[in-house]
Amino acid sequence: MYVFLPGFYGETLGLAAVGAALLVARLWDVITDPLIGSLGDRLDTRWGRRRPLIVAGMPLLLISAWALFRPPTDVGLAYLLGWGLAAYLGWTLMSLPYTAWGAELSEDYDKRASLTASREGFMLAGTLLAIAWPTLLGTGRADAATLAGLAWLLVIALPIAVLITVWRVPEYRFTGHPVGWRAGWALIRANRPFMRLLLAYVMNGLANGLPASLFTLFVAHVLMAEAWTGPLLLIYFVTGIAALPGWLWLSRRIGKHRAWALSMLWTSLVFAFVPFLGPGDTWAFLVICLLSGVGVAVDMALPAAIQADLVDLDTAGGGGRRTGLYFGIWNMATKLALALAVGIAFPMLELLGFDATNIDDREGTLTLALFYGAVPIAFKLGATALMWRFPHDRRAQVATRARVHDMEGEPS
Repeated sequence: MYVFLPGFYGETLGLAAVGAALLVARLWDVITDPLIGSLGDRLDTRWGRRRPLIVAGMPLLLISAWALFRPPTDVGLAYLLGWGLAAYLGWTLMSLPYTAWGAELSEDYDKRASLTASREGFMLAGTLLAIAWPTLLGTGRADAATLAGLAWLLVIALPIAVLITVWRVPEYRFTGHPVGWRAGWALIRANRPFMRLLLAYVMNGLANGLPASLFTLFVAHVLMAEAWTGPLLLIYFVTGIAALPGWLWLSRRIGKHRAWALSMLWTSLVFAFVPFLGPGDTWAFLVICLLSGVGVAVDMALPAAIQADLVDLDTAGGGGRRTGLYFGIWNMATKLALALAVGIAFPMLELLGFDATNIDDREGTLTLALFYGAVPIAFKLGATALMWRFPHDRRAQVATRARVHDMEGEPS
């Protein structure tokens, strides 16, 4: 939806209108994320807490994705907005219980990192498949045939994956139920490690969102190598997937928070060379994509694993295993960081004189290079400072787990 729908629908409805409709659909998640996360925590069925929501969300997602990817010839903006709202609701119904379920599969400090790394690695692989889909079909662009192929891929593959998951993956039953809203929010505010992690995650999300939103502009205007956009992205993501086992090995030795902090420092060091690039420096930028890609997957995997540990801290305080709500807040923070990145980057570039229609504006391209390569470093260093001495380490997690088991009357 991010990659293909704006261009496809924009040809007939206009880019501005399509962008506004998809933004409204995305902001819908801000409302649904915490509600669905909390609903999953409060469910108590014979099939578990997570399975029913995933099974309910799948047909909604498939029907709405089919409608979006195979639209009628007389499609209008209301059609795009309506099915877009339905698709994002279906995705939230599936993705939030999915991430919460993964966090509850193990209480072990290192095992949680392995589970989240596996999930995020496959998520990146799926992203690469989606980006490469037009090339695989031979069309090379996001036309009607490309979207129809994606619709069929979802309709065939997603039910199979969901069936295997709900059939084979265990879901453990827990005693206790979440507290009321007022007491629950007070517990969240009192969970200082969570608030600290959330702030670091938003800052790092801003650092990642700025170059992500400016990538195509940087390649086209600073490097003047627009044809390299696809290969550079491919190298970046493939490197991230390949590097994940190394980061997991490091996190088992120095802790998840330190490993994540080191990955942010590494990316900052690599990105320090970006503002010095100019036209023709494509091979140098390829090396930068290769080296900085080392940290892209760990930026998603390790923070989510730390977040799972902090849900235990909430449970030990009397929260009642509110994994879904915590990951609903986590998803909101992810979207906030991406929205802020776009909201900061484009107005500031325009204010400082960058003109995307003027390919020879060297002063404007310097501003673009600084926003792409230098500003993110400041946010990453701020996030690193918050995480380097993070208080909830392996030892604290073992003690928290013991408190939870004592409360629930289970052997630790």
